[in-house]
Amino acid sequence: MNLLLLALLLSADPQPQRMEWTVEGTKREAVVFLPAEAPETGSPVVFGFHGHGGTMQNAARTFQIQKRWPEAIVVYMQGLPTPGRLTDPEGKRPGWQHAQGEQEDRDLKFFDAVLATLKEKHNADAKRIYATGHSNGGGFTYLLWGARPDVFAAVAPSAAGGARNLRGAKPCPMLHVAGEKDPLVTLDVQKRSIDAVLTLNGCEAEGMEWAKGCTIYASSKNAPVVTFIHGGDHKYPAEAPELIVKFFKEHAKK
Repeated sequence: MNLLLLALLLSADPQPQRMEWTVEGTKREAVVFLPAEAPETGSPVVFGFHGHGGTMQNAARTFQIQKRWPEAIVVYMQGLPTPGRLTDPEGKRPGWQHAQGEQEDRDLKFFDAVLATLKEKHNADAKRIYATGHSNGGGFTYLLWGARPDVFAAVAPSAAGGARNLRGAKPCPMLHVAGEKDPLVTLDVQKRSIDAVLTLNGCEAEGMEWAKGCTIYASSKNAPVVTFIHGGDHKYPAEAPELIVKFFKEHAKK
């Protein structure tokens, strides 16, 4: 093998694998990026959830966590047709359940099945499991945190509210991405969720700069909160993935 070909192979982006699960009789699928070499200690795992009407492929192209953290297992699960709270009331487009117990917890059960497979077959590091999502996917990130309080090392919802789903949640580091001009999930709604997390995590009232445009609030419970409030609307900001990966790398469960 010549040196040029070797260099290209070593620098190549992780390649996606389409995986399927059957959960209570329903076929579910996800795009999964596996690291080229998994460490003996196990690989970190990042779950990325698309918004309402989105797809796993679109989330992979938009979030691109796999490019910024090629050592991680990165999973983009596919939602099912779901009635939207802000759009699509008839539920013709794919999305995620909004609360525990809704739709027989089909998406929580799907998540459990995927995580079990990654632990059993792909050496996932149970101390470094993370979740991020945009809009409805961000709301599902909050829901997962509350419903599976002992799983995550850190979470990063975007353009979402989720205070109502924090019942049962334990302190966990969080980075929240919000747009000042978001017309769907307004900044006031998102701030209420951020405030609920600041209280849950025992954070200080005053923050300090963590990265450009980001404020970090120190926590007495080892669960700091970072806010990235940008000047845009409901769209996913291009700066978010790099900040999210930086934040995730700083946190692991003890």
